[in-house]
Amino acid sequence: MPLTAESHPLVNLAPAEQALLQRVRQLVAEQIGPAAAQVAREDVFAWDTFRLLAAEGVIATAFPREWGGSEATMLLRVRLIEELASVCSTAASLVTGTDLSSRPIVAGGSAALKAALLPDLAAGRTQSAFALTEPGAGSDVARLACRYTDAADAADGGVLISGRKKFITRASTADMFVALARLDGGPAGAKGLSAFVVPRHAPGVTVSAHIPKLGWNGVPISMVDFDQVPVPASHRLGEPGRGMALAQDTLLRARIGHAAMALGRMRGALQIATQYANRRQVFGQPVAGHQGIQWMVAGMAATLEATRCLVYSTALRYDAAGAHAAKLAEVAPHASIAKLQATDACMKLVVDCLQLLGGNGYLKAFPMERMLRDAKMNQIGEGTSEIHKGLIGRHVLAQAAAMAQHPCLDFEPDLFCSEDAAA
Repeated sequence: MPLTAESHPLVNLAPAEQALLQRVRQLVAEQIGPAAAQVAREDVFAWDTFRLLAAEGVIATAFPREWGGSEATMLLRVRLIEELASVCSTAASLVTGTDLSSRPIVAGGSAALKAALLPDLAAGRTQSAFALTEPGAGSDVARLACRYTDAADAADGGVLISGRKKFITRASTADMFVALARLDGGPAGAKGLSAFVVPRHAPGVTVSAHIPKLGWNGVPISMVDFDQVPVPASHRLGEPGRGMALAQDTLLRARIGHAAMALGRMRGALQIATQYANRRQVFGQPVAGHQGIQWMVAGMAATLEATRCLVYSTALRYDAAGAHAAKLAEVAPHASIAKLQATDACMKLVVDCLQLLGGNGYLKAFPMERMLRDAKMNQIGEGTSEIHKGLIGRHVLAQAAAMAQHPCLDFEPDLFCSEDAAA
């Protein structure tokens, strides 16, 4: 059934996974859902929600068992994020944001660095923030301008980092930043980028006040400035010049997370709207009794279920790829498709659900206006819808060029595609 993911044919979870999912459902019903409106009221970090998710082991799902995590499959994480997002974008984003900010350490940190940082991150005792976006570079990661130079007085091969980062989620609460910077005077584009863990209290780190935003309260954003910040060589993630690869690995997971968040919000919005329509009386009968409303709901239900199948299948593709880089590269266009479809569909569905509530939908007393404000962020974060359309379009066109000619094309295509033929 569209309003529930129970017994979905694409979901086959182990008993321990089912137990965690059921526990999250209970938290959603008893604590996270009832507190969602208050959490969203002002843009301060949602410490109570974060500590609850950490204590219940939800934060740990992003981390390997070796370092205190539970190493959850992407499919389980998608289901957890979906459940949380059905009531509270903040709760869901605390899960996706932890993965986003910690994944480069998991994927690129040395054994010693992982041992020093990951257990506390997995337990929620510390937090990291992903310092990627800059005033002049967002989705175009290769244009990042933040620089690093070799520290002349550092015997261990450390570096000095300088530059400004923008829209950094959790910057005000982070104990460390995962920052991408390029070697000053080094290669242009992606090849010059490296990743580092920058301690928050290192000399030269400045975090701005919170930047007000439309919605998505509970996870504030700030500017972060690095002014000749000393970073030891032990805090480099991966080899020099591998920063772009770490960012792509991180963003792949984040895009699936954004799709799951949008999916959960779609489900929550449709549940609210249809339950309202069953109760609200108009012209002597419930709103739900009008055929026009039923057709509207049918279209939304079909979109929800199609999106759910797409998001789940993308998670399954990711899990099947494992750590195989080439297979993960094949998952990337599917993650873009899932992110594009889920976030765009979510925006439209929430608008339609708000319409079903009439004037009540526009009131802050109802959750739909909050869902509408939060839905817009999903279309922007981790690559805008337009960026993903470009990625998907180029991939499909390249795939078509590499395929054998379609069997129904029984003529010489070049004869009909040249400028002379058109003339």
